[in-house]
Amino acid sequence: MKTHKISLEKFKIDKTTLRDILRMTLVSVVITLTAVLIFGIVIKLAEVPFAIIMPINQVIKLLSVLLGALIGIKCKEKGVFKGAVAGLLYTLISVFVFLILGGNLDGSFGIIDAVSGIIIGAVSGIIAVNTGKNKI
Repeated sequence: MKTHKISLEKFKIDKTTLRDILRMTLVSVVITLTAVLIFGIVIKLAEVPFAIIMPINQVIKLLSVLLGALIGIKCKEKGVFKGAVAGLLYTLISVFVFLILGGNLDGSFGIIDAVSGIIIGAVSGIIAVNTGKNKI
């Protein structure tokens, strides 16, 4: 019987990968905070139906992670891994930040939020490493 060795080399996190993940996460959170602030002003000034608020928040989340990946990923490799980890970190940080800004810490965070953050991040990472010039 043939034995196979499992190599953990492809899951190794070097400084460049860690920097890209942290940069993507930070850029995504900043974009989200800015967009939500602007959207909050629009809600105050105009009569926005309540049914529209949740879909727009989801679009803000998706665009923030995508732009975070496009801006934050400099080394054009491991896009799925970088995006998935950054998407999960983004989701955790943004939920925590908005719970604090909302004034209460008894918000809801579920597995669906985590999985959607990972999926959005992974897809954004794929897009980021396959577009534009190689910035290495």
